[in-house]
Amino acid sequence: MRFQTPLEPATLLRRYKRFLADIRLADGREAVAHCANPGSMMGLAEAGMRIWVEPNDDPKKKLKYGWRLVEHGAGQFSGVDTSVANRVVKAALETGEIGGLDYVQLRPEVKYGEKSRVDFLLQGGARDIYLEVKSVTLMRQAGLAEFPDSVTARGLKHLQELAAMVAQGHRAVLFFLVQRTDAQAVTVAKDIDPAYAAGLRAAMAAGVEALAYDCRIDPQGIALKGPLALQL
Repeated sequence: MRFQTPLEPATLLRRYKRFLADIRLADGREAVAHCANPGSMMGLAEAGMRIWVEPNDDPKKKLKYGWRLVEHGAGQFSGVDTSVANRVVKAALETGEIGGLDYVQLRPEVKYGEKSRVDFLLQGGARDIYLEVKSVTLMRQAGLAEFPDSVTARGLKHLQELAAMVAQGHRAVLFFLVQRTDAQAVTVAKDIDPAYAAGLRAAMAAGVEALAYDCRIDPQGIALKGPLALQL
């Protein structure tokens, strides 16, 4: 997935109200950028960080910049736009880059469970596959990405609904997309959300599968890279 508009470097001044960030552009001008991330962004929203933003000239948008990346130095990046995750996974599914999934048709945002929508329903194989994508950006230990970065009642509900699909004879897959270039493995942040950790154990015991992949990330775009080890 390539960014529609070339990104510009900036310095983060502060993130506030979850979806807003004050930034300083390379020419010294200050602006407000949209932050498409409802999580805590732990470790990714410190004042002074070098970030990359996407400008837009859409008169319908109040904010003229969207925050897309954090640069960690030494060529390492994190993607902070959680909406990117589904687009990256969809592109990889359409080109068959994700192994172990038998399907012919891909349907996004299909209603299921209790007033929910699964990210992707894969059909045409031996069994329907319900695939839920989670964007992972937290890292507190070098090389080890963690999910979630804040308590997620919605994520727990998804686990329970995926387990229900397995009980009905379908496959269910939880897909951790790590939007970082410095991760070697993925684990669950049990101290941040013990209920989610317990829910994941229960879901996997019920037959829900888990996959983890990282990304290639740079100011030109984000794309699926390859599988990561799961330490669950």
